Order: sequence, then C-alpha cells, then structure tokens
Amino acid sequence: MLATFYTCSYNTPIGYLNLAATDTHLVSCLFSDIAYPTSPEQPAVLKQTIDQLDEYFAGTRRQFDLPLQPEGTDFQKKVWDNLYTIPFGKTVSYMAVARAVSGEKAIRAVGAANGKNPICLIVPCHRVIGSDGSLTGYAGGLWRKEWLLKHEGILKPTQQLALF
Repeated sequence: MLATFYTCSYNTPIGYLNLAATDTHLVSCLFSDIAYPTSPEQPAVLKQTIDQLDEYFAGTRRQFDLPLQPEGTDFQKKVWDNLYTIPFGKTVSYMAVARAVSGEKAIRAVGAANGKNPICLIVPCHRVIGSDGSLTGYAGGLWRKEWLLKHEGILKPTQQLALF
C-alpha cells in the first residue's frame, strides 16, 4: 500500500519551508521562495513540526524531536544521522563528518549527501562548514545558512564568514 503524503508551507523570516509528511513521519522540509499548496488534512506530525519551528524561530527550541523518514541511500542516511547530532550553536567541518561516517576519502560524498538532505534545518546541514571556516554549499542558499548561524549565535550579527 502506498503512503499518503500531506504538504504545507511554513513561512519563516528567510522564506518558506515546504513540508511533506506521511501519516506518521516528516519526509521533507526544504527552503523555497514559493509556498507549496496545503493539503486539506494535516496529520499530527505536521502540526508538531510547525509548533517546533515556531519555537526554533522564537529562539526557545534548540533541538527538534520529530519522527523523521528521509528518503536516500544508506550512505546518505548515515551522513544525515551524523548531522542530526550536531548541537545547536556548534559547527563541524565536512572533513569531521567524513571522518565520523566513512573516512577522509569520503569528503566529497559527504558534501553531496549534505546537499541532498531532504529535511534541512531539522537535520542541521547548515551547521556544516569548510575546514577553513568558510560557508560552503547550502541547498537553501548561502545567505540562509549565514542567517541560521547568526540566529543560533554561531556568528555575531555583524560577522560574516567567507562565503567561498
């Protein structure tokens, strides 16, 4: 039996987060400049996601607690599981993630998996930066990555990491 998918958009200070879920799990959370149509029915997981996003953007939530079901390869899921452990207010390098999941030679594969993370923000791929401290790669746009890192107190409001 095929799963039913439900969609909605959450308006953030930096664009929409388009959300998709099954009856029981969040499967996608991606930044966009346009909103998804909203499904007439909304499962509890989407309501929980919106409540937790409200708290995150209000500055009162540091860790998401949602049932997630991202679609990807075993390697991608291993990378995303590692990203999920990066604490609020901290960053790690792509190399550190590569070492943790497969070894230094996997750095390019880690970067590719990071870029294909279907549950951005909640699985905090924005907290992965270059070894030199640069903000490299973010599917939602580097300006959003910078905003999120400032929101989390990693960057000071007047500070900007090198974008390239």
